[in-house]
Amino acid sequence: MKLYFDAEKFLKYNDGSLQKRIFNDKHINNPKHVYALVYSTIKYNEYIQQIIKKSKIQKELKTKISNELLSLLVHDLIFSSRGRIESGKHPIKEAVLAHKTRLQAEFIKLKLKYKVKSVQQLPTKDNDDETPVRWFRINSIKIDPERFFKKHAFFSKLQPVNSFQDLTEPGFIYADDHIPNLYGIHPKEKLSLTEAYRLGEVIIQDRASCFPAHILNHNKEHVKIIDACAAPGNKTSHAASYLPHDEKSVIYGVERDEKRVGILRKMSERALGKSKKKLIQVLHNDFTKINPEDFPDVTGLIVDPSCSGSGIFGRASDEEESNDQRLEKLASFQVIIMKHALSFPNARKVVYSTCSIHAEENERVVIDLLSDPQVQAQGWKLASREEVLPTWERRGIESEFVALSRDAEVCKQLASGCVRSSPKEDGGIGFFAACFVRDAKEVRAKEEAGDEEDEEQWAGFE
Repeated sequence: MKLYFDAEKFLKYNDGSLQKRIFNDKHINNPKHVYALVYSTIKYNEYIQQIIKKSKIQKELKTKISNELLSLLVHDLIFSSRGRIESGKHPIKEAVLAHKTRLQAEFIKLKLKYKVKSVQQLPTKDNDDETPVRWFRINSIKIDPERFFKKHAFFSKLQPVNSFQDLTEPGFIYADDHIPNLYGIHPKEKLSLTEAYRLGEVIIQDRASCFPAHILNHNKEHVKIIDACAAPGNKTSHAASYLPHDEKSVIYGVERDEKRVGILRKMSERALGKSKKKLIQVLHNDFTKINPEDFPDVTGLIVDPSCSGSGIFGRASDEEESNDQRLEKLASFQVIIMKHALSFPNARKVVYSTCSIHAEENERVVIDLLSDPQVQAQGWKLASREEVLPTWERRGIESEFVALSRDAEVCKQLASGCVRSSPKEDGGIGFFAACFVRDAKEVRAKEEAGDEEDEEQWAGFE
C-alpha cells in the first residue's frame, strides 16, 4: 500500500507543480509511478467521485480512510488498464475489494450514461487542447522579422505582455525571452486562419521544441548540420533558419520511415519556398546506417530520437508511465543513436533532446554517454550552462549525476549543462536537452600524434 500512501498527500495538497513536488520528494522510492497514479486520478477524478457517491462505499467501509486514498484505490481498481489494486494483503485494500462488484456496476452505468465503451473515451480536459500558450515562430527564411509586424495587421494589433502567464485571454502577445523570433499568444487566437500562416511565414512550434536548434547554432558557428530524426520537420526548418542562406549551407534531414519522409518533405517545402529549397536536403535513411565519413563537413548535429513522449499533454497516463521495460529499451536505443552521432569525424557540437520527463531517457542517457570509453576517447564533454540557454532556470536533476561524481559541485555543474521544461508550468510540453561539445581538431591532432609514436615504436622491426 506504500504507493497509495505516498500518492495520497499529493491529492490532498495542491501547492505548485505536481511533477516538481513528486520528483523532488526524496522520501519516494518510485516517483514516476506515484506521478502516473496521481496524474491519472486527477484526470478521471470527476467520474471517480460519481462512482464513490453512487456506490455509497464510503459510508459502508468498515475501515475509515480519506477520500483521497479511496479515490486512488478506486482509480486502480476501475479506471486503470490493470484493473487491480497494487501490493499484497492489507486491511484497507481488502475493505475496498469487498465492494468491487458494486463499484463495477456503477462504472457500467457511467459508461452507458456517457455512451462510451472504455475509460479512454470518457470526455476529460485532456481531450481538449490544453496548451496553455500557442507558440509560433516567425519564419526568418521567408520573411525578415522586422517586416513581419508591418505586413501582418493581425499580429501588430495584439497588445504585448511581459510574461506568457499574462496571456489569460485573446488580444495579447508575448515575445519570448529565450528564443529569438518566438512568440506566444492565447490558444483561442485563430492563428491557422491568418495570411502569415497560409504563406508559411509563421510556424507553430512549442517553445521547448525550439531549444535544440538554438542551443546548437545560436552563435552561427555551423554551416553544415544534420537533424538525425527529422520528421515532421519543425526542428529541421528551425535549425535551417540559423544557417547562412547561401549555397554552402545545408541541413540534412534524416528520416527512415517512408510516410514520415513525405511529411518531412512537405513541411520543408512549406518552410523554405522555391528560392531556398536546397537549404534542407531530405535523406530517406536510417541514421545509424549512415557512414559518418561520408559527411566530413558536418560540424553540428541534432538528435531528438523516439522517446516515451511523457512530456506531451495527455501522455502521462498510468499505462504509459509504468512500463519500466519500455523505458529501458528506449534509453538503450537513445544511447546507440547518440554514440553514432558523436562518431562524426568533424562534429564539434551535438544536441540531444527528448519530450520526456523521465530521468531514464534524459540525465541517465547523458551519464551513460559520458561514462563510455569510446565517447571519452573522442573528446566529448557536456557543455557548460553558459553554452546551453544560460538564462533558462530549470536545469537537469543534480542527484542523478551522483553516478559520475560524489562531489556536489561537480554534480551541479553537470546538471546545469542540461535544460528541462516542465509540462504546462513552463508554458508548453515537458522537454529535456543536453549539449555535447569537443575540439575536433585537438582530438584529431592527438590521434595523429599517437599514430606517429606507433610508427616510431615499430620502425626497428621492419
